[in-house]
Amino acid sequence: MIFDAAQDDIDVTISALAAEFARTAAEYDRTAAFPFANIQRLRDTGLQALVTPREFGGRGLGLARAERVVNGISRGEASTGLVLAQQYLFHAGLLRNPEFSESLREKIFRSSVTDGAFVNSLRVEPDLGTPIRGGLPATLARRTPDGWSLTGRKIYSTGAPVLAWNAVWARTDEETPRVGVFVVPAGSKGFRIEETWRQLGMRASGSHDVVLDDVRIPFDHAAELKTLAERAAPDATQIAWVSALFSTVYDGAARAGRDWFITFLRDRAPSNLGASLATLPRMQEALGEIDAALYANRVLLTNLGERVDRGDIPHPQESLYVKHNVARNALHAVSKALELAGNPGLSQNNPLERHYRDVLCARVHSPQTDSIFLGGGRVALASAGVPFNA
Repeated sequence: MIFDAAQDDIDVTISALAAEFARTAAEYDRTAAFPFANIQRLRDTGLQALVTPREFGGRGLGLARAERVVNGISRGEASTGLVLAQQYLFHAGLLRNPEFSESLREKIFRSSVTDGAFVNSLRVEPDLGTPIRGGLPATLARRTPDGWSLTGRKIYSTGAPVLAWNAVWARTDEETPRVGVFVVPAGSKGFRIEETWRQLGMRASGSHDVVLDDVRIPFDHAAELKTLAERAAPDATQIAWVSALFSTVYDGAARAGRDWFITFLRDRAPSNLGASLATLPRMQEALGEIDAALYANRVLLTNLGERVDRGDIPHPQESLYVKHNVARNALHAVSKALELAGNPGLSQNNPLERHYRDVLCARVHSPQTDSIFLGGGRVALASAGVPFNA
């Protein structure tokens, strides 16, 4: 099954992959094994190169299409969807970023087409947490005669077992440290993965620790080296991509939960009722509530993707509100289904509890709710001319 972006059958293609991935999702969740077979199926369809520029052999598509693909894949197996989302995010950012060397950009882009190579940004650390809240990373880049030497540890490195390129957030050992991205090829000497991922949800995402011990890379594998004071305001386009692709993973998982709930209502017929649960107005109302939440998500995600693709880039705060609302609606939808399904919904013999655990993970992606609301409040006050700094 080869995916052709010029055709209108993308939904059919993605639906087929989602159904295939759903058949093994429970086992991946139970064992927390990485879904290598799913990744290979993405390569078989060329989906790993969906946003890779056409000049390098990719499909060159935008956010609207990428979002729909990630949503559909996540409906089958959410961890696979998250790995794919990270791939699209990095490629979209790399396309717009002139600070990476042309040779490195070409290597990363072409390898996605020729080798099915995956990439992700490794930013979070044990002590620092997420860098979005400020602070210098502990991972250290030391200048050598022929490049850089990297030493440190990254946590929550989604897709680690399959990444060909690891974009490591680190600081230099200079008197005034600069912070930037240091791209480490998989298999580099001193680079290793520690299998530490033991989470409640997204268990198959392979988000293990990555340890770097004097890992050597060339000079041209470093980019965006700036002091914290020199770093520019966040890129509104990148924030839109992050907001759409992260949140759509969990919307996809919630939709899978909704689909199971419909099947449950149809098939469950208590003897004291003498009919299926689907005949009860209370269940019909609940399903309508679930669909209302997911409908709002589809409107938000489609609008955001289409705006970005036509160059109408929203204010970063608008994109972050999309992220928050989509995640909240997804959690509400699957929580409602779980509430009405009762014990069968909590049983590991059924997928609903897995979808619930996966959707819970939407809350931890940066920026988190408090940061989104704080930023939004300050934007509103500034727009109204109201002073808010103490």
